[in-house]
Parts: sequence; C-alpha cells; structure tokens
Amino acid sequence: MLRKRIITALWGLPLLIVAVWFDEPLPWFTVFIAIWGLLAAYEFFRLVGVSGIYSLTVFGLLFTLLVILSPHCTSQFAAPLLVMLAVVLPLIWLVLRQRVEGAFTGWAWMVAGFLYVGWMLSFLVDLRLEAGRNWVFFALFVTFGSDTAAYFIGRVLGKHRLTPQISPHKSWEGAVGGLLGATAVSLLFTLSTPLQITLSIGQGIVLALLVSVFGQIGDLAESLLKRNAGVKESGNSIPGHGGFLDRMDSVVFAGVTVHLYYTLTLL
Repeated sequence: MLRKRIITALWGLPLLIVAVWFDEPLPWFTVFIAIWGLLAAYEFFRLVGVSGIYSLTVFGLLFTLLVILSPHCTSQFAAPLLVMLAVVLPLIWLVLRQRVEGAFTGWAWMVAGFLYVGWMLSFLVDLRLEAGRNWVFFALFVTFGSDTAAYFIGRVLGKHRLTPQISPHKSWEGAVGGLLGATAVSLLFTLSTPLQITLSIGQGIVLALLVSVFGQIGDLAESLLKRNAGVKESGNSIPGHGGFLDRMDSVVFAGVTVHLYYTLTLL
C-alpha cells in the first residue's frame, strides 16, 4: 500500500503543480479541479445511492461543474443563484415526474453532494484567481504535510485512538504529528523564495494549525460518510489512495480555511 502511495505521488504531484502554476492558454487549475470534482461527485452519488436515480445524478453533476466554474463569472450572484437552482430545480423535476419512492432522500443527498464537492472545491478555484498560485500551493502543501506527518507518526507512535468509532486507525499522536507537519511546511512559505506569501512567521503558523485541524476534521467527516455507507474506500481509481473522493476530504476543508483567512484578513 505504501509503495503504491509513493508511486502515485511521484506522477500525481508534478501534474498538480503544473496545473496550479500555468494559467495560459487555459485556466488549467480550474480544468483540473472540474474534472476531479465531477469524478468525486459521481463517487459520492454512488456511495449514497443517488446514482440509482438517473435524473438526480445528472442534476448533481451539472451543478457541481457549474459551481466549480462559477468563480470565473464576474457577477457576485453567480454562486448563490446556482445553489438556489440546484436546490429547487431537481425537486420540481421530481414532483412533476411524480417520483415517490426514495425521491426526497435522493434529492437531499444530491444537494449534499453538490455542496460538499462542488461548492467547497470552488473556494480553491477562487483562491487561485484572487490570491494567486502561491496561496493555492500553501493550502495544498500544508495539507499534504499535515496528512503525511499524521500518517507516519500515527503508524510509529500511535497508541491513543482519536475517534475509534469513526476511524479506528487514527490516533491522538498522529493528530499532533499532523499539526507539527503542517507548521513545518508553512514556514517554507515565509522564506524569501518564489513561493513566498505575505504572511509573517506567526501568521503562517496560526494558519497552518487551522488548516491541519480543519483538514483532519474533513478527513474524519468522510470516514463517517464511508462508515455509514458501509465501504472502506469511495473507489479504487487512484492506486494506494482509494478514489477521487478519498483524496479531496482534507483538501476541501483546507481550501475553504485558507480562502476565508485570505479574504477576511488580507483583502
């Protein structure tokens, strides 16, 4: 498993870096996130049974794509309008079709998947447009640093279970390791390098801790989803890492955290 994780990272990480770095002739990061979001959304709908209702799956994937692209729209009403339409239109469709069995539950899960995958990923797209590539790199690499440190320190030192009923392999030792890993990576972005961002060392540490905490909560939230769905992984598309939904759990929470920090404190 570890070998597969490393091999996947060796080809996946450069692809992600290229997508974040270049924005011509296309916004490659948006393209990357849109493709990832659609695949992750489909995995979500399959997990919760929405894929059994074809029209809801189509609605969910369509609005997931549109909301990921919405930061490119200059109107401030684009995202709220899409959220409203995503909630209302599928419900109207189900009422007109007089679909009864499982319809409302399927609609609720469709809205949840659209918000969890599409709307939250849109914060990363908006961060790339508003703040620039370095802030996206900060969100991603601090999250990777947190996840990696938590994984290895948890394997070596983990004795006290963090949430045994949700994710029995996670430990308090691993969680603390994640905080330390996130902090160490964040300091690299305060140095005078091409990746430097406008954060003091203290601000970088605070933001890194927030990213790690909320990223780990996101990881646990998806573990709770999978436990309720009775599966270990959302898919097997990424060797050693599970599915596309599995790999976005902590990243989406980190993206929202960094975006809000940038918007509220630096704009």
